[in-house]
Amino acid sequence: QVQLVESGGGLVQAGGSLRLSCLASGRTFSNYAMGWFRQAPGKEREFVAAIGWPGRTTRYADSVKGRCTISRDNAKNTVYLQMNSLKPEDTAIYYCGTRMDSSSASLVQGADYWGQGTQVTVSS
Repeated sequence: QVQLVESGGGLVQAGGSLRLSCLASGRTFSNYAMGWFRQAPGKEREFVAAIGWPGRTTRYADSVKGRCTISRDNAKNTVYLQMNSLKPEDTAIYYCGTRMDSSSASLVQGADYWGQGTQVTVSS
């Protein structure tokens, strides 16, 4: 079984920054891609960013490209999402996800395991 616990969400003004963290436990962090997704009120969950194993490849949604950076610390079983130049439309619950595949591309369509989510609210 896989457990994913997100942290780092909060309230920030437009133009500000946040760094989200996701701690993985319950199975080896090795060999698997990790990703971030978000769900805004009234909308479906959407892909934000993914990073492959061991961390050389990344993918981003067009909506966050250039503003967000995904990274992972394999020694700490943790994946991060640094978000800069935040906009009100970035307001959503952000979820960490993973699946048993080393490729970042595998997460573009979704994940097999999810965290509980962390709220990000960007005020205008």
